[in-house]
Amino acid sequence: MLIVKDILVSDDIIEQQFVCNLEACKGACCWEGDWGAPLEEAELKTLEEIEELVVPYLSEESIQVLREKGPYTYYEEPQEYGTSLLKNGACVYMIYDDQGIAKCGIEQAYLDQKISFKKPISCHLYPIRVNQNEEVGFQALNYDRWDICSAACQLGKKVQLPLYKFVKDAIVRKYGEAFYEELDKIAQFVNGQAEDDK
Repeated sequence: MLIVKDILVSDDIIEQQFVCNLEACKGACCWEGDWGAPLEEAELKTLEEIEELVVPYLSEESIQVLREKGPYTYYEEPQEYGTSLLKNGACVYMIYDDQGIAKCGIEQAYLDQKISFKKPISCHLYPIRVNQNEEVGFQALNYDRWDICSAACQLGKKVQLPLYKFVKDAIVRKYGEAFYEELDKIAQFVNGQAEDDK
């Protein structure tokens, strides 16, 4: 584990290589899993505020679920709020593009400049997950390995792109430019040493 500005960072985040390969996975992380995308407390209010601006991008089923459940649900096992889910387990905000690839309705509204919120930070950071203990202020960034992302791992190795660089924009959004720059310096040092040891 590394420590960057008092936050623990898993070695995998700088050592593993990763690039989403949507042509291969079709955006499976939008419909696979047991719970909705984890949400920060501030994001709960944001989802309520932008709901009507995002609704035009969503399916009738999604709109119905939003009306019945709301934009988020409290999940007992992880003990956190997450986006609400459709009956088939897909995220309520999931949409499909012309190629049948799952995308985010929130992000599409953002790209169309209808809203200023890109998407939940947990989705933006993925496959990095933030674990925290609020009582002691402990926070750690971990690489969430999932077999549906095997094609992303293969593509990452092919283009030689470290995971932390793939999610640079999300890291900067969450922790700021200075945090990313420090992480990058540590990664270059550690990875350089690893090359020297070979």
